[in-house]
Parts: sequence; structure tokens; C-alpha cells
Amino acid sequence: MSENTADKRGALLHMLRQLLKEMEVISSQGAGYYTCAPFARRFNRLLGQTRALGNDNGLLETFDELTETDPKDPGEKYKVMMGIRVEISQLVALLETMGMEKGK
Repeated sequence: MSENTADKRGALLHMLRQLLKEMEVISSQGAGYYTCAPFARRFNRLLGQTRALGNDNGLLETFDELTETDPKDPGEKYKVMMGIRVEISQLVALLETMGMEKGK
């Protein structure tokens, strides 16, 4: 992994973790008062940048872009946000293991 790729991977990890924190803050403000679409949109962009890194042993194929939906029902919003959180956490895990290869 080149130094530039390692730097980009580190930046992506930081951005994904920050996105998780922002989701916690927004969702803690109460059901129905937030939108899901910006989080899905941002995840999709970060996923695209992660794909550009390559060297993932095909595991990025297990990720799909998220639908940028914004349900009105608070229960549905919760489900969408949980799905986004799971995808972000899994992408973080993949990026972390990509950096562990060959001691990097």
C-alpha cells in the first residue's frame, strides 16, 4: 500500500467514524426531527472513494449503495438509520483490516 493510499484510507476511516458520531447526535434529538437521506448520500460517496483504493480482495462487492430515502414514520426512520450504521461499521472494519495487511 503506497503512502498516499494509506493516508487516504486513514482519512476515510476518520470520516466514517465522524459520520457515525453525527448520526448519534442527530438521532438523539428525537424521532421524526431528522432526515436519513444525507447520511445515506455521504455513505455512498465514501464507499465510492473506498472502492477507488482497490486491494480489498473483492470484499467491497458485498457493499451496495444505499437508497437515499427519508421515511416520515419515526419507526421506519429508525430502521433506515440502523441499516446505515451497520453499513458504516462494516466499511470501517474492512478499511481497518486493509491497513493491517503486511503490517501497515
